[in-house]
Parts: sequence; C-alpha cells; structure tokens
Amino acid sequence: CSGGVAPPLGAAGKGTEYFKAISFCIILSDLAKPPVNEPREPEQFLMQAPQGNPLLLSHTLQELLSKDSVQVELIPEKKGLFLKHVEYEVSSKRFKCSVYRRYNDFVVFHEMLLQKFPYRMVPALPPKRMLGADREFIESRRRALKRFINLVARHPPFSEDVLLKLFLSFSGSDVQNKLRELVQGVGDEFMTCRLATQAKDFLPADIQAQFAASRELIRNIYNSFYKLRDRAERIASRAIENASDLLIFGKELSALGSDTTPLPSWAALNNSTWGTLKQALKGLSVEFALLADKAVQQGKQEENDVVEKLNLFLDLLQSYKDLCERHEKGVLHKHQRALHKYSMMKKQMMSATVQNKEPESVEQLESRIVEQENAILTMELRNYFSLYCLHQETQLIHIYLPLTSHILGAFVNSQIQGHKEMSKVWNELKPKLSCLFVGSSNMPTPPLSPPEGNFFSN
Repeated sequence: CSGGVAPPLGAAGKGTEYFKAISFCIILSDLAKPPVNEPREPEQFLMQAPQGNPLLLSHTLQELLSKDSVQVELIPEKKGLFLKHVEYEVSSKRFKCSVYRRYNDFVVFHEMLLQKFPYRMVPALPPKRMLGADREFIESRRRALKRFINLVARHPPFSEDVLLKLFLSFSGSDVQNKLRELVQGVGDEFMTCRLATQAKDFLPADIQAQFAASRELIRNIYNSFYKLRDRAERIASRAIENASDLLIFGKELSALGSDTTPLPSWAALNNSTWGTLKQALKGLSVEFALLADKAVQQGKQEENDVVEKLNLFLDLLQSYKDLCERHEKGVLHKHQRALHKYSMMKKQMMSATVQNKEPESVEQLESRIVEQENAILTMELRNYFSLYCLHQETQLIHIYLPLTSHILGAFVNSQIQGHKEMSKVWNELKPKLSCLFVGSSNMPTPPLSPPEGNFFSN
C-alpha cells in the first residue's frame, strides 16, 4: 500500500484498478482501528488475539460453568399508575453483588448484545405479556430470564465484555441508557476484533461444507432434546399428580375412619370389628401425607435438576439456529445484493463507454463502481468473520454437550432417591395394616390375594 500518484479518470476504465488497490488498503487499515468516540483505553473494547490458533476454543464445560452463577428472584410487586410491575433481584456470584432489574432492562441488554455481537449466539428472551400475567407465567419467565443471563455470563466473549459487567453490577436507576452509551459509536465485534480482517486465513478450506454438516447435526440434536424435555416434564408432572392422588387417598381413608353414622342393629355382631377398622383407617392418613410429600419433592427436584437443565441446553441450541439464520439472511443476503448492484453498475459503465457520454458522468459512475467494490470487499470480510464466529460457536455447542451426562445423572439420582424414600414409608406403613385383617375370632388374618389367572374369571 505504498503511495503514488492517481492516474486521471478521463476515460472509462482508467483509474479503477488503482482505486481498488488503495481502497483495499484503506479498508483493512480502518477496520483494524478502533472507532473514534469519547477517549477510552483500547483494552476496554478491543478483543485481544489469543495465543496459538485463535479459531480453536480451549474451554471445558466445568470452566464455562464456573465463570459465574447468577440467581434471578422475584421481588414483591410494585404498583404503577396503570399496571403492576414485576421486578427481579439479579445476584452474581462472580461480581459479588445484587441489582434490581425489570423485564425491559433485560430487553435493552439483549438488544445491545445483538448490536455488538451479531455473529455470536445471543439467547432469546422469553416473551413479554402485557395483560393478565398469572403466577405461572411470571414464574416461567423468571426461570427463562435466569437461563438467559447464565448462558450470557458463561459465554467467552460476553463474559469479558463491559456490557455484562454493567448489567450485573450497576445499581443506578438509568441502566438502560448506560447500556446504550457503552455501545454507541463503538461498532460491532467485526470493527473491534483485531483478527476480523484475517478471519479467512484461519478457516479450513471446506468451511462451507462443515457449516452445513454442523447445522444439520445440531438441528437433529435439538429435535431429540426437545422430545426429551417434553418427556421429562411429563414425568415430573406425574410425580406431582401422584402426590395429589396419594394425599386425597389418605384423606378419604381418614374420612372413612371418622365416620359417625350409627351402626345398624343387624350389623351389631361386627360392631367391634368396624370400630377397630375405623380406628386403623383414621391413622393411615399420616403416612399417605408423608408419601405425598416425598412425591412432591421428587417432582420438584426433577423440574429443577432435569427439566431446567434441558431447557438451558435447548435455549443454547435455539440461539445457534437463530445465529445460522442471521448469517444466511444477513451477511450472505447483503453480499448477494451488493454483487447484483455491482453487476448493474458495470453494465451501465459499458453502455456509457459505447455511447461516448460526457467525461463527468463517466467519472461519477466510475466513482460509484469503486464505492460498490469497497462495499463488496467489506461484505466478503464480514462473511468470513461470520463463518469464523460460527466455527467457534459450533465448538461451544460441543463443549456443552457433556451436560447430557449431568442431566441423566440428576434424573437417575432423583429416581433412586425418590423411590428409596417412598419405599421406606411404604415399609413403615405395612405393619399398621395388620389390625385391618381381623377375623371373627379377633385373630389377625393375612389379606386375601387374588387367585392366579383372571381375577374376574368364573
């Protein structure tokens, strides 16, 4: 990119190659520089080049999970002029502080992340519900916000960005404006990453084929995990429904034992038997209530340790699918439009040359062609950088895959613990049934078992 004297642009075709070379050098130079805004240290927003091959991630799942653990809890509702506002207490283990955030604060934070990191997996936010938000919806949204902020806090580029630090630690009332100020005039990751213009050099030659194969694989993984999550939800729900049935079963036994209806005279011979039976039935409700409590504990544990972890992984997989769509509909689409516009300009240039139009109009057209060539070059660089980021985000998905063993382990342990505790209660209940089986001689008799074969056979 050495200096030189520009050739005149008096005729069609002259000067184009010179301006292409100069423009290429200027673009590479400008893209590598931080944008000029308010004075700040470059280290605050320029991503540094890592050691070794920067394309490869060296993180483990445990390293990602240990980056931070963020809790999101509901705080008492505050009534506004027209609507009640739900507020959350967001507590970060890493930053050792708690801040109060509303849903709209999460929305602005999400928008700024997408603006600054358009080529990364930014998890989606749960939907906003304007009216009629019941407790179930509010709790579901709280869980989703917790998953969102934890995925962001553990994402390598996001975790080191000032946006995250401000969102998790700033205690002022104007957090939304502060977030916007951080992004204003800085540019996206392509503008601030030192490796952006070199991304193509680190990509494998078959990157397009790898991208297509990875996208298909992750789509299949998503579909399977979606079904697993649905089944896990049903299993947890059945445990809670089972608890409700056990509780009602015990209450009905207690009601039967507390019945005060007078015994008819023709059943007087069995008066003592019915009295003893009622007393025994009345006491069984305690054990059934305990069984119901154990079933609820198991259902809740599986909701937290199994269903929520499956939802976390599904949120991550969905963010990857969204990223693939942004790549195709964003960078690639803009690139294709830029190429089409360039082709049209070249045709106009050829037509102007053939028709011997005025030199000034030819110069203007040629200048527009140079600008379009620069735009195409920028789109190509962005396309390679987008693929570079996609390659890393694909690695991140695979780093998270061992979470499957954590989920299965939690599910198995929950089933073992749940059945073990309930089995203990059932075994404690069994001796109390002996007084239910009293014959005419007031001697305990074993309960009748159905004969082999069909119980209702003749």
